[in-house]
Amino acid sequence: MQKQIRLKNRPMGTPTHEDFEIVEVPKGEPSKGEIYIRTLYISVDPYLRGRMNNTKSYIAPFKLNEAISSGVIGQVVESQSALFDKGDIVLGSLGWQEYSVVKENAVRKIDQSLASVSAHLSVLGMTGLTAYFGLLDIGKPKEGETVVVSGAAGAVGSIVGQIAKIKGARVVGIVGSDEKVKYLIEELGFDAAINYNTQDVGTALKEACPKGIDVYFENVGGKIADSIYPLLNNFARIPVCGAISSYNNEVPDIGPRVQSYLIKTSSLMQGFTVGNYSSRFGEGANELAGWLQEGKLKYEETITEGFENTINAFLDLFKGANLGKALVKVAKIE
Repeated sequence: MQKQIRLKNRPMGTPTHEDFEIVEVPKGEPSKGEIYIRTLYISVDPYLRGRMNNTKSYIAPFKLNEAISSGVIGQVVESQSALFDKGDIVLGSLGWQEYSVVKENAVRKIDQSLASVSAHLSVLGMTGLTAYFGLLDIGKPKEGETVVVSGAAGAVGSIVGQIAKIKGARVVGIVGSDEKVKYLIEELGFDAAINYNTQDVGTALKEACPKGIDVYFENVGGKIADSIYPLLNNFARIPVCGAISSYNNEVPDIGPRVQSYLIKTSSLMQGFTVGNYSSRFGEGANELAGWLQEGKLKYEETITEGFENTINAFLDLFKGANLGKALVKVAKIE
């Protein structure tokens, strides 16, 4: 038997431990064309909150009393597939459980020579690819322009800011603590950073962006986003990746209307998901790996130890507790 985490209730507002349950289920055995995987790392991500609602979205909602799933790195324990050998390290979207039996096309091997194993769930994984395509395909930063990133110390935002610097932009990050401000400026090379808990964001943005804002990478929404629009330059671009400030709202999030700002500045505001770029993942992964090996990209991971702490790690996302990518380490490579 093994432990598995299921969605017990659809959360009302911010999720709590009562919305989940840990159960014991059989480990299972692989049949022909399948592999048996031991979970090493589980990715916990803000977008999973949306999948806990029974509403139409770009991805199907989780079903009650079934395992939650997300990006998982595992090690092959037993293989009934010609494509995988025992000991291979693989990546896929798998259940929150200690072991999984999956078909051979449900996972792929990862190249351990590029970076640490866990990096394939962060800078070289979906979060890195989200930053890469959202910023470069929609934001299109040019040398000398000003790029503002909300949620800038998170998994996606921290990579966005660094790519913008690679492209020669002035980069301003918005975060929730002085520790994160220091991290952005001293470790990642941001030009300025704003602590929304201790500063007036609108006033601080005017000081940090004297030439206005050309690109705003949106991760947060809410009042922080409202402070951006008056500072948009003509033909500004706004990639909309997330809106974590409203994920746990029980009523619709209503604020200042954005239309007049977009019209007056001829700005582009476009939502996206990384799945839109699946045919180009190889391109993005190669670029990210190259920058990483050249020392142009840094990444941070907040790793929670122990499968039993997976729920805590997920709930901590909504407290801003993580620096960089939030992961759960379930087991060691053997």
